[in-house]
Formats: sequence, C-alpha cells, structure tokens
Amino acid sequence: MKKLLLGDEAIAQGAIDAGLSGVYAYPGTPSTEITEYIQFQQRNAQTAIFCKWATNEKTAMEAALGMSYMGKRALVCMKHVGMNVCADAFMNAAITGVNGGLVVLAADDPSMHSSQNEQDSRFYAKFAMIPCFEPSSQQEAYSMTRDAFDLSEKLHTPVLLRVTTRMAHSRAVVETAPQREQNAMSFPANVQHFILLPAFAKRNYAELVAAQPAFVHESETSGHNIYIKGDTPEKAIVTTGIGYNYLMENNPSGESILKITQYPLPVSLVNQMVADGAKEILVVEEGQPVVEELLRGMVPSDITIKGRLTGDLPRMGELTPDSVRAALSMPALESSEPDAIVVGRPPALCQGCGHRDMYAALNEVAREYENPRIFGDIGCYTLGALSPFHALHATVEMGASVTMAKGAADAGQHPSIAVIGDSTFTHSGMTGLLDCVNSKSNLVVLISDNLTTGMTGGQDSAGTGRLEQICQGLGVEPEHIRVVVPLPKNMEEIKSVLREEIDYNGVSVVIARRECIQTLKRHLKEAKK
Repeated sequence: MKKLLLGDEAIAQGAIDAGLSGVYAYPGTPSTEITEYIQFQQRNAQTAIFCKWATNEKTAMEAALGMSYMGKRALVCMKHVGMNVCADAFMNAAITGVNGGLVVLAADDPSMHSSQNEQDSRFYAKFAMIPCFEPSSQQEAYSMTRDAFDLSEKLHTPVLLRVTTRMAHSRAVVETAPQREQNAMSFPANVQHFILLPAFAKRNYAELVAAQPAFVHESETSGHNIYIKGDTPEKAIVTTGIGYNYLMENNPSGESILKITQYPLPVSLVNQMVADGAKEILVVEEGQPVVEELLRGMVPSDITIKGRLTGDLPRMGELTPDSVRAALSMPALESSEPDAIVVGRPPALCQGCGHRDMYAALNEVAREYENPRIFGDIGCYTLGALSPFHALHATVEMGASVTMAKGAADAGQHPSIAVIGDSTFTHSGMTGLLDCVNSKSNLVVLISDNLTTGMTGGQDSAGTGRLEQICQGLGVEPEHIRVVVPLPKNMEEIKSVLREEIDYNGVSVVIARRECIQTLKRHLKEAKK
C-alpha cells in the first residue's frame, strides 16, 4: 500500500507495522507527530497499542524498557534535548540489553528552529555503544524503523533512530508492508541482566564491548550503507542521512560516494574507499561533525578530510543546497534569499492567551521592587521574554526556572520569581519545588496553567486538575498555594495576590489558571458537533 506521509508519520507507521505494543513520549518538536499519528490510528484499530503521553522523557524511556522486559516491542520518542532528560535510563538500557525490541527515536533540530540548543544525538549512540539508524528519505524512515526493531531483538540491544527537522516534517510517498503481529509476552532468559548491581553490570558491560564487532558487521552488511566507486576515486564524498539528499540534489560527478545511514561506522566500506585511491574526502552530514571526527582517526594521515571542522561546510545550522554546492566548488544557485520586501515576523503569544494577562500583572508588580529577577522556563510562555513584555531574565531548560530561582534566593536575591507552565512543572519542576520546601527558600513559583501542553499543539498535561494537591504534597503550606484566573477583569486581584506572596518569607506557589485559547476553540467546535 502507498501512503503520503511525513517522515514522522513514516516512522510511526513503520513501528505499527513492526508489531508495536507501546509508544512512550513527551511532546517536543520535531518528534510530536509520531505519537499523535499512532494515537489517531488507534481510534479504529483492532490491535491495542499503548499510546498515552508520558510525564517526561525519563519516565517514557523507563516505561518502554519495562515493556521490552515483558517481551513486547516498544518505541520511545523525543526531541534531541529530551535525550538529555532520559540519558540515565538510556545509557543503562545499553548495559541491561533488551528482551522485546526497543527503539529510541531522537529528532534533532539543527538551526534551532524550536529549541534552545543544537546537538547531535548520534553522539548518544556512540556514547552508549549501540546501533543507530539515520534515514535519508521517508521510505527509509519507514523501512529502518521496522529493521531497527528486528535488529534490536537480534542483538538484544536498544537501537537509536535519529532524524532531523527536515526529514521529520517533509512528505513523500511511502510503500508499506503487511503488519506484523505483536510479540507474545515473555520474560528475559537471564533476569540478572536487568539487575545492575556492580557485579552483574560489569559482566553485562563486558558483553556489550564484546558485541561491538557484531554491531559493525551488521552496519557493513545490512544494505543501508552503500559505497559507489567513482570515475575519479581520488576524490570521495561521505554523506549521512538527509545530507545524501542535499548532495544528490547537486548532482556530483566523478567522485566516489559512501552513503551512511546505519552505525557504527562501516569500517570495511571506508577501507574500500581508501583502497580505491581516495586522497581527499568531503564529509556531508547534517548536524555536528560526528563522522568527520571518526574518519580522522581511521584513514591514513596523508588523506585530506574536509567538512564542518575545516570550514568547507558551515560549523553550525542546517545544510542547504548552496552550502553543499560551495563545498563541491560549484557556483551558487540563483538567488535563494527571501525577497527583500518580506519582513520577518517573530513569534508572539496568541491573542486572548492567559499568559498575556499573567505577564501584564507580573510586570506591574515587579516594577514595585528594586531589581526583581524572574526566571522563565520552556513553553509558549517563554515568549514573555520578547515584546511587549520583556518579563524574563533567564531561561535555560525544562524545570530550571524553579531551581535557578531557588539558587538566586539562596544568594540573597529578593524578589526571586519562577515562571513555569503546568506541563513543564510536572515534567521536571516538582523536584526543584521540593528542594525549595526543604530549604525554606524565599521565592514565588508562578505556574501558568493553561490546562494543556500548549507549545506542541495541545497534548494532555500530566498534572491537569492536580497541581494544588501536588504542591501541597511536596510540602508547600496550603495557605500559600493561591489560584487566580488571568483575565483583565481580575487584574487587581492577581496583583494583590502576587504582592502578598512576594512579601511572604517562604515558599509560595501562585497558579494562574485559564485554558489555552487554541484548545478552547477546539473544544467549543467539538461541542457544537
């Protein structure tokens, strides 16, 4: 059957057709559509697949490992920064190994279209010493997802599947295969493999190290990595994932080409390229110079390696047709710049958004104090750092607002205020609040609760309807857990509550609760049907 699919959707369909039993994820662009596609397909599916959103990427990884323990196939999905959150479980899963197939999807965001950093998840696969797939097309995304589950069970290891924004969010026709039945439930043959006491972990780690040649052999013989000797083999190009598309778009001629979409690096194919006479190798890869660095330690020193480290390709950001053309010593295409009359439009909070009224009140109150410090977090409310509010003084990563505000308060800062969303709070803000309670910190945590995960499209939020109970359970005094409704008519009340809690010497939580304007529109539309 042929389907027109996003790269994300191709991965989701590939997982379903591979006999998936559960997908675990926290929404994050550009990975969100994978889980949403599976959720949509499950509405009328005869075979049940568990597909509810997890509280964060760490809990998602751990739950998927638990499903794998039971012999079932599980998929974990996240954007690249989510790999940092789940890193503990991810790294240790490489040591425990798997029972049912376990595939970890990391969607990287080079050029930081919707992210706070630029990182390459292939480093995580190398760090954990596990196989990695990097598709160059939607068809490969589909096929590699199926292959990744098979390889995971064959080698008893988690497998990383890495895509980037352009692959995740572009469409192509995909040829699908018949759906495989889900695995029957089974227990691991060796239970001690999943018990990481040092004695067992040392043995497991030795097995992982010993398995590396088998992992390399799989990448050399799978057919996903292809070497084509050119007419002028002294010049060679090594390209990975979506970089292959940028290369072929420019129609290189004569050079030998090694296309890499499965890792570890296929050593025999690299050696063949060298044996054929390669004297200069250009590495075209999307992201950081992972392969470029590896090649420098593999090929003879008299071979010139060119790529991002040498400046032949930009050190930062996405590849473009013109950047690849420049590396190939080809002239630039005719103007690819936006028309000069097109004015950039920075992102802004939606009209009618409750965050707007929250920031309006917060700014008015903050101006009454000398040198207030407001620590923001990751979500659509981060836009409060921009015009017209300019309300935030720091934003680093998920959950950091609470603990950074605590550190500032520990240093003597007053007022010290954290602004965090409801989904981000349950993702990674709760532990920080517990630190605040234990230290009796003098700060205000302002939870801007729009009853959803708004930034990524309105997915369910783990703490909806329970924030007051969570804060009280963490030890915040009930009288200092205040709830306000951010509307213009309530402005005086909101400001009064903020003043009272700022002046209180202790931990305060103010919950500004009003439904996201986008999900409200959706719910009202559904109610009319």
